[in-house]
Amino acid sequence: MLAVTDETFAADVLEQDKPVLVDFWAQWCPPCHMIVPVLEEIEVERADSLVIRKVNTDENPGVMRTYQVMSLPTLMLFRNGEPVQAIVGARPKGRLLEELDAALRLVS
Repeated sequence: MLAVTDETFAADVLEQDKPVLVDFWAQWCPPCHMIVPVLEEIEVERADSLVIRKVNTDENPGVMRTYQVMSLPTLMLFRNGEPVQAIVGARPKGRLLEELDAALRLVS
């Protein structure tokens, strides 16, 4: 997963043609580390239809404030440069995919 910063967020997330799932995380957050393998699997399985990026919130507080991320991990789905769904907390892969698919159907 490509890490993005406050400076690269617009190009790496908002200007993408595909939907983008952004993982807002921090080094000190155990659930943030727990979901990494799930996100890596989804990134491979959905490479043709979904982009996954990660933002270290300790190092990039600007984008965290902009999107009002209050808890970690927060997964935020963007489509056409706009946030369409926020998922707060770690999820098993199946449940996460269900939530993502439902959100994408609503905005397609």
